[in-house]
Amino acid sequence: MGQSLLAALFGDPFAMMNTIGLIAFALVGSSKAIREEFDLLGITIVGLAMAFAGGATRDVLVTRVPLALQSPIEIGLGLLGVGLAIALSVVLTAPDTHPTTLVADAIGLAAFTTTGAIVATEAGVSVFGVVGIATINAVGGGVFADILLDRAPFILFDDFYASCAVLGGSAYVIAAVAGVSGNTAAGICAGVTVVTRLAAVTYDWTLPTIQGLGLVEQ
Repeated sequence: MGQSLLAALFGDPFAMMNTIGLIAFALVGSSKAIREEFDLLGITIVGLAMAFAGGATRDVLVTRVPLALQSPIEIGLGLLGVGLAIALSVVLTAPDTHPTTLVADAIGLAAFTTTGAIVATEAGVSVFGVVGIATINAVGGGVFADILLDRAPFILFDDFYASCAVLGGSAYVIAAVAGVSGNTAAGICAGVTVVTRLAAVTYDWTLPTIQGLGLVEQ
């Protein structure tokens, strides 16, 4: 039974990235809810929403039952992330902005970009579809969590975030077209996404606005 569980969690690139992404994003979403002083149920709901909303949207787009509804392991991984967020809140004063959470967010973004690209490729969608589904898988949970937190999704106006998923998904497509193996393409996708996200956090990268370009008066 132990071997079958390990195979389900880490048996292939999709399983490994999915495991990492679920735990990381549940941690990040729950940390945001803790900052807003949600109760335990609210913390759990926001954490699980961030972990599962992107993947559920991905699965609907490729016409399959969302994995969260197929396996109790998925929910267990999400709850593990929620528990980690609560534990961090006990020892840290601002867990949502702590480097641990920021790194977890970057890792979750990379993991879900990769799982989205893998699923989209297996579904036989176009190149645009692979990049689009990879991006939706990566940022959909964060968008839904922001809505639950009663604020505009930050990917629409702040930070260099969704762009990292676009770059990662594009790297996956390029690697696949170049004929590299699926495992290598997945590693390239994850690497590009996490490196660009960590660089964006470190160097405060943002996309320009129309006002910032001076095209309209502020």
